[in-house]
Amino acid sequence: MTMSNTGGRRKPPTIHDVAREAGVSRGTVSRVLNGGHYVSPTAAEAVNAAIRKTGYVVNRHARSLITGRSDSIGFLLTEPQERFFEDPNFNVLLRGCTQALAAHDIPLLLMLAGTEDERRRLTRYITAGHVDGVLLVSSHSGDPVAQELCEAGVPLVACGKPIGLGSKVSYVAADDRDGARDMVRHLLSLGRRRVGMVTGPLDTPGGVERLAGYREVLAEEGIGYDEALVVSGDYSRASGDAGAEQLLGRRPDLDAVFVASDLMAQGVLTALERAGRSVPGDVSVGGFDDSSAALAARPQLTTIRQPYDRISAEMVRVLLAQIGGEDPAAVILPTELIKRGSA
Repeated sequence: MTMSNTGGRRKPPTIHDVAREAGVSRGTVSRVLNGGHYVSPTAAEAVNAAIRKTGYVVNRHARSLITGRSDSIGFLLTEPQERFFEDPNFNVLLRGCTQALAAHDIPLLLMLAGTEDERRRLTRYITAGHVDGVLLVSSHSGDPVAQELCEAGVPLVACGKPIGLGSKVSYVAADDRDGARDMVRHLLSLGRRRVGMVTGPLDTPGGVERLAGYREVLAEEGIGYDEALVVSGDYSRASGDAGAEQLLGRRPDLDAVFVASDLMAQGVLTALERAGRSVPGDVSVGGFDDSSAALAARPQLTTIRQPYDRISAEMVRVLLAQIGGEDPAAVILPTELIKRGSA
């Protein structure tokens, strides 16, 4: 690196420094930085070694003026801010997506849009070209964000299948319905017959699919669907607590509960303890996610594991492919039943 004339402070290395260190032209360095097209493996290796040695960092603003890209991705959560801090699944997804993008040297911008005004502002920001694409988490039916971004031509990948958008939007999802089926079968295998459910929000794909799996297994086993055994939650701990109270009020003979998230299941355990019901002695409880909430629960939760690392990696892969010109894609990943102390 060269020294400045003011105080001996080092100037940041330039593309010329990299070219000189690698023994190649500036144009070759530029081609390596922009994808490596028409560059021999030997030259590419020399340039990358020079970048590491000099500590060169790409001037993203200058490159964006040339490529028309921002070289950044948005992680858009359409939930109230407090949910981001309460629900451990969002942090796991954010960390996984950040790590997957780091391999491509692309930063991830966290965007929280829990109100209509926030959604409008962020939609304007995104469609103005400040990010190259969006990873959308927790999209509710009737939420216009996915539709508006899709119509604006913004590359978009949703976590879970967006309701009502068909094949217009790429998505990556765990197999919610099959996971629910596995859990309900497990509860029935324990001899339980009055199996209640606290659903997720029924305007989200996970909420709809997990309820569908619950109903299907009851029908297959010849157990009639009882509306009194089903209450809706919103994936929060408080809604799990309130849901269990409702179930116990309606059906005091309840002997199992399938809960559509581990965080809600913590609330269910609290309500059952308050009512003097032992778990799993009196009531078996099964969750969904295999999040940190499952291990923090007492007893620890039997649950359905979502492969969050794979979900994050696939969301990033599909989005980068779409930014590169590929068509929308759908990826559904298998879940796994994890048995612990609650059932």
